[in-house]
Amino acid sequence: MREETITRQTIADPRSHYGDAKASTRHFILQRLSGVSNIVFLLLLLFIVVSLAGEDRTDMVETVGNPLIGLPFALTLGILTLHMRNGMRDVLEDYFRGRTYRLYMMLNSLFCLIIALLGIGAILKLVFWG
Repeated sequence: MREETITRQTIADPRSHYGDAKASTRHFILQRLSGVSNIVFLLLLLFIVVSLAGEDRTDMVETVGNPLIGLPFALTLGILTLHMRNGMRDVLEDYFRGRTYRLYMMLNSLFCLIIALLGIGAILKLVFWG
């Protein structure tokens, strides 16, 4: 499969079409929706962190272990890593092409997956097994 060379002239011509319009729209909407949900969930996180200020470790573990607190935290971490992956995709698309882009995108996805699995696993351990 041959990669199309995009030049300034191609971009300047309003009749030219390049890229995947459906995928770009889906990516744009997902990035905006995850950003808005991050604001909502991070306000909850901020409230919990401020309310736990000065408490000892057992009280913190007990609070995060509460399913009404821990499960939204796990969801927040999942959405944050998805948002992080999509944001880094934008940066990688701007600076890399071809095999290099695919390698860095794979490493980006792997890093975000590891962060999500470790963090969500730790939170769920507190919620379900104390």
